[in-house]
Amino acid sequence: MEPETFPDELIDALAGVHRRLRRRLRHRITPQLRGAEVELLRLVVDRPGIGISEAAKELHLAGNSVSTLVNALSRRGYLVRETDPADRRAARLMPTPAAGARLEEWRKRRSELVRSGLSRLDEADRETLSAAIPVLRTLADHLHEEAEES
Repeated sequence: MEPETFPDELIDALAGVHRRLRRRLRHRITPQLRGAEVELLRLVVDRPGIGISEAAKELHLAGNSVSTLVNALSRRGYLVRETDPADRRAARLMPTPAAGARLEEWRKRRSELVRSGLSRLDEADRETLSAAIPVLRTLADHLHEEAEES
């Protein structure tokens, strides 16, 4: 692999895995959620009480985009807006039990799909992927830091 093509090849490979997982999960879990909805739901389940502006910053989305996602997820029964006691104008996002169940189902099915794909690789390839996980996490942290700086 040429050094100048490595970034594009890495991006294409990671995006391809993500795209195929998303498509396969889309057919197995209903109702279907868009990628941004899943990301917001995961964030709120992991950090109950997060505000809309903080969620927007964390997801690198505009505040009005997050508000639109919150409205859609609230209508589906996955999120509840609570008034922030410290600032009555602000809302805190809370997951519903349905949100936790939905994400648990999504994680379970995602793990099953990846486990199935990994089982078709030889041991050396599985070890190579396992060794790459810390490096990929560091890369994600660096990209997050660059986004914060810009």
